[in-house]
Amino acid sequence: QVQLVESEGGLVQPGGSLRLSCAASGRIFSINIMGWYRQTPGKERELVARITSGGTTSYADSVKGRFTISRDNAKNTVYLQLNSLKPEDTAVYYCYTNVRGWVAEPFMDYWGKGTLVTVSS
Repeated sequence: QVQLVESEGGLVQPGGSLRLSCAASGRIFSINIMGWYRQTPGKERELVARITSGGTTSYADSVKGRFTISRDNAKNTVYLQLNSLKPEDTAVYYCYTNVRGWVAEPFMDYWGKGTLVTVSS
């Protein structure tokens, strides 16, 4: 009922930058939290950054000061600016959102399909 379309990741050199976007569409009455998680082979998916509808942000310690999350509520879109990228940032990045389809309905979680970010020289 809700689709999340992520922008493409890509190959970036260490120290480089990349901007990811994720647009939500479908049956949306309101969106609470939007965020980004990442996962590498053999590891659990971990939170990278999240932002509430009011704009409150939180980040994993490993990305603080380097990544910036933002959102455009009018476009139901969340962005992740990745700066000063390191090889250890290489992962599949997943968009996440918490959506209410209609008034009085519970919020439900939705995930994007993931986009690969590779940091390598």
